[in-house]
Amino acid sequence: MSRRRLGLRKRLALNIFSELYASTVREHRLDTLFWECTLRCNLSCRHCGSDCRVDPGVADMPLADFLKVLDEEVTPHVDPADVLVIFSGGEVLVRADLEEAGAEVTRRGYPWGMVTNGMALTPERFGRLLDAGLKSVSVSLDGFEREHNYIRGNPRSYDRALEAVRMIVREPSLSYDVVTCVTGAMVPQLEAFRDMLLSEGVRHWRLFSIFPMGRAKNDPTLRMTDAQFREMLEFIRRTRQEGRIEVSYACEGFLGGYEAEVRDHFYQCAAGVSVASIRVDGAISGCTSIRANYHQGNIYRDRFWDVWQNRFEPFRDREWARRGECADCSMFRYCQGGGMHLRGDDGELLYCHYRRL
Repeated sequence: MSRRRLGLRKRLALNIFSELYASTVREHRLDTLFWECTLRCNLSCRHCGSDCRVDPGVADMPLADFLKVLDEEVTPHVDPADVLVIFSGGEVLVRADLEEAGAEVTRRGYPWGMVTNGMALTPERFGRLLDAGLKSVSVSLDGFEREHNYIRGNPRSYDRALEAVRMIVREPSLSYDVVTCVTGAMVPQLEAFRDMLLSEGVRHWRLFSIFPMGRAKNDPTLRMTDAQFREMLEFIRRTRQEGRIEVSYACEGFLGGYEAEVRDHFYQCAAGVSVASIRVDGAISGCTSIRANYHQGNIYRDRFWDVWQNRFEPFRDREWARRGECADCSMFRYCQGGGMHLRGDDGELLYCHYRRL
């Protein structure tokens, strides 16, 4: 299959979008704040980019430290109702005070959500989290039992994740999505898996591909071939046209002719533009997938809002990324060198979605 071409109408639309995105960058209004509240995890997944484990050797951030930043550095500058706080990890449910954290964030007027593998989401805990103001959930389900448990490294993971999905989709107050990391083994099963999700009542599904970083760096069993990657995008495009489930490809990278066909919007990397994160050690960055050398400050020595306003230049002016294979790429105007999480320690691009098409 050849690369899906960019037609004239799509190029014109991309040109308009890139101008609008430049305006968004200049404004850099914060609308999503991730709190990496722990690096502890109850699984040891083959693809983990954070190398999380039961005892990661890094203490959880005290809730009081995060709330101090929220109170003193964020709330004075935003309308809390317009900023979604997302608890991430590690696995957030290993924190015994997660309900307290949610209630405190809710009390301050912020909506909050969480990213979870579902292993510890019992009905009782789910009820307490809802009482604490839980508004959104992303839960990982990476295929049928064999494929999911292979990635997650636990024979109970699939059953627990599926039970979590069943609870979540039946709660009308929640925004949610099921997140699937697609391996080569899952590509031929995507249609059957979609039908299973539909039978469970799932209506919001997000797919992404595993890129070779973290534990996945030396594990070729997790990757798709270029042909399989294109097959996955074609599946998403067809499924979106059918309209039975809201499915999209994650904000991983620029997809050429597939732009606006496999997502609701054209590609953009929102890290450092509208998305910030506070890491478990206090580091201030874009999203939690980005390498440590792109941290812009630390809450234990810097003022968060000053960092957000003045120190995110590498995220907001991407001309530095116009090098290597990006130097003469005609798509640079649209992709700005790809997602920041795909840049290595020296700034080199480690993975280009567009070149796979």
